[in-house]
Amino acid sequence: MNKRQVIIFWVIALVLGGAVTIMKLSHKPSTQSAGMRAAGNTLFKSFPATDISTVEIQGAAGSVTLVKKDGKWTLSQRDSYPANTTSINEFIRTLAELKVTRGIEAGPSNAARFGMDESATDAKERGLTVTFNKEADGKYLAKVSLGKNIEGGAASPMGGPHAVGRYVRNHDDPSGFYAVNEMFYSVSAEVRRWLADDFISPEKIQSITVSHKGKDEPAWKLTRVTEDAEFKLEGATANETLDTTAAAPLKNLFSYARFEDVVPADKVAERAETAGKRTAVIQTFEGFTYTLTITPAKAPATPPPADPDNPQPAATDNHFLTVTVAAELPKERKKEDGEKPEDAKTKDDAFTGRLKTLTEKLAKEKALAGRTFEVSKSTVDALLKERDQLIAKATPPPAPDPNTGSIQKLPGGIIATPPAQPATPPAEAVTPPVEAATPPVEAAPPAKDATPPAKDAPKQDDNK
Repeated sequence: MNKRQVIIFWVIALVLGGAVTIMKLSHKPSTQSAGMRAAGNTLFKSFPATDISTVEIQGAAGSVTLVKKDGKWTLSQRDSYPANTTSINEFIRTLAELKVTRGIEAGPSNAARFGMDESATDAKERGLTVTFNKEADGKYLAKVSLGKNIEGGAASPMGGPHAVGRYVRNHDDPSGFYAVNEMFYSVSAEVRRWLADDFISPEKIQSITVSHKGKDEPAWKLTRVTEDAEFKLEGATANETLDTTAAAPLKNLFSYARFEDVVPADKVAERAETAGKRTAVIQTFEGFTYTLTITPAKAPATPPPADPDNPQPAATDNHFLTVTVAAELPKERKKEDGEKPEDAKTKDDAFTGRLKTLTEKLAKEKALAGRTFEVSKSTVDALLKERDQLIAKATPPPAPDPNTGSIQKLPGGIIATPPAQPATPPAEAVTPPVEAATPPVEAAPPAKDATPPAKDAPKQDDNK
C-alpha cells in the first residue's frame, strides 16, 4: 500500500467517524424519549416541601389560595378562615414522594392532549394547575399540573371505565409528561373543599329557647330536669301537650352537623333575608351557652361552576348561621358525703379528664365567633318550628259502634264490656190466604117466551 492509498484510507476513516458522531449527537434526545425521570423515579428530583408557604390551585371551577400563617393553613378567599391542615399536608407529602410509572415525550404545546389546557372552560379538559411559593419573599418553588385520569381495561363497580392513575406535568421538566398511579381525589379548585370542618356540637342539652321570626321575643322554650328526661314546654296551658315526635330531634341537636361554606363578610348583607331572622339559645348541663342567629339565605344569582369530583346541585334553601359560645366550667368536683378514698380518686381523675376535654372544646368553638356559616335547612330545621308545630294535635274519639254496648271502667283499670244485645231476627213474611175472587153463581130467572106468535095464528077470544 503506497503513501497515497494510506492517506485516502485515513480520510475515509475520519469521515465515517465524524458521521457516526454526528448521528449519535442528533439522536441523543430520542434516547430520552421517556422523559428526564424514568419509571420508578420520583416526579421531582428534589421537592421543597418544608419551604412551601403558599399553594395556589387554579381550575375551571375557580381558584383557591392556601396561605400558611404562624404554622397554620388558612384560606384567602374566606377571610383567612382555617383550612384543613391534614388535607394540605397530605397533598404536599404525596407530591414529594410521587413516583413515575411511565414517561411520555411531548412538548408543552401538547398539554391539551393530557387534559391540561389552561384556556379550557371544561373542568375535564382544563385540569388543575398548582403553584407552590415561599410566602416570605414570594419566591417561586414549583409548579405542577394534574390532567386527565388514566383509564384501565376493567369497568369500575359503579359502572363506566376504571381509573388507574392520572397524567401529570412538572413545569420545570420540559422533556414531557408523566403517568402516575395517584388519583388526587382530594385536590380541588373549589374553596369549600379545603375548609377546616370543626363546628359546634352541643352536648347534654338542658334547655332551648327560640325567638319569633323577625323578633327578639321568645316563641317557645323547652326544658328538662335531667339528661335522660323528656323535654317539657315551658308555659304550656292545660290544653297544650308537647308533641314528643317533634321534640325528639332537639335532644341531639347539631350532632355530627357540618356546614356547607363560610360566607365572606362582604357578601353576607347582599345574600341574607334578614326579615326571617331568628335567635336560638341553647344551654347544657355542663355550663355551655350557645347563642345562634339563623337567617334564610338568598339563592346565589349565578350558580357556582360544577365540580367534576362532586357533581351535586346547589341548594336553594340554605340558611346563614352565626354563633357565640360561652361556658362556666367548675374548677373542682363537689364531694359526696361518705365517699371512700379510692372512689374519690377515681371520680377526681374522671372529673379532671372531662374538664380538660371541655376546656379544649370551648376554645375551639369560641374561635367560630364572628364567622357566618352557610348550612343546609335540615341542619337547623328543628329550630325553625313555630310553637303550634310542637303541640300534639287532638285526635277525636272514634264514633261508637251501634252494635256494641257501652264500655264501663271498673276499679283497677279493668274494662267491662256488657254483652252485646241479641240481634233481632228478621220478621217472617206472613202470606194471607188467597180469597176466591169468583163471585157466587146466582139462579137465572125463568126465561120469558120471547117467541112472537105466528102471523096466521087465530087471535084468542078473551070473552070465551
